[in-house]
Amino acid sequence: MLLALRLLSLPSTISRSLGTYKYLDVQEARPKVYQVNLNRPDKRNALSMEMWAEIGQCFNELSLTPSCRAIVLSGAGKMFCAGIDLGAFLSVVPRQPDQAHKSLQLIETIRKLQDDFTAVEKCRKPVIAAVHGACIGGGVDMICGTDIRLMSADSFFQVKEVDLGLAADVGTLQRLPKIVGSQSLVSEYCLTGRKVYSDEALRVGVVSRVLPDRAAVVECALDMAQGIAAKSPVAVQGTKSNLVYSREHSTQEGLERVALWNSAMLLGNDTVTAMSGGKEFEDA
Repeated sequence: MLLALRLLSLPSTISRSLGTYKYLDVQEARPKVYQVNLNRPDKRNALSMEMWAEIGQCFNELSLTPSCRAIVLSGAGKMFCAGIDLGAFLSVVPRQPDQAHKSLQLIETIRKLQDDFTAVEKCRKPVIAAVHGACIGGGVDMICGTDIRLMSADSFFQVKEVDLGLAADVGTLQRLPKIVGSQSLVSEYCLTGRKVYSDEALRVGVVSRVLPDRAAVVECALDMAQGIAAKSPVAVQGTKSNLVYSREHSTQEGLERVALWNSAMLLGNDTVTAMSGGKEFEDA
């Protein structure tokens, strides 16, 4: 009941303005559809610490932006994301002489990086990844937090961290097994670091569609997002929230949560509007 009361007490509109970003290009590409474009093409969208932080900030802001109802995540240039910038990787290593102090600082840095990508998953608005070219290392961590994934025919993903002497630590090892559903296959991907091309990614369920090229995959993602954005934001956000929750909990726990959720949300106007054939819904 506490959740229901909190949901009912939320304001219907919140005035929000997005921040400015150096490495992200954020545009309202369609009505109520925002496109977040990784915009470091000269570095193949490799993830610097500043870019990483911008991703977390951007998705936290879009989550609370009423005019945004769906998001497309894409990459500028020749590929979606080349993974972590190796210079950035070296910069996170603490310089204190004491090993214990280094460990304490490093664990907080890793947790912050995890939170920045978890912001994609926790974003109230559905996020569609439009992947082209290569999606490597940290790029895989990032798209594992999205709700829908599309790829161009020439693209591949690669869990590359094992080749860099570390275990992936910002989401792939936790989320990819639940996406694919085969522990053996995920272990193969993560332990060998081999490239997984679009046809295999489609077959095993990492992506739901493969399109001919970058232009086609982005256009498909925007079309899909526009269709989602036309629906009740209460219904869409509730569906996403309960899908994510149910993935991490038992069936009974998921049923109890969605019952509580709808006990609040069915009291609103969106259900009446949708059932009567209406198409105009208040932003949320």
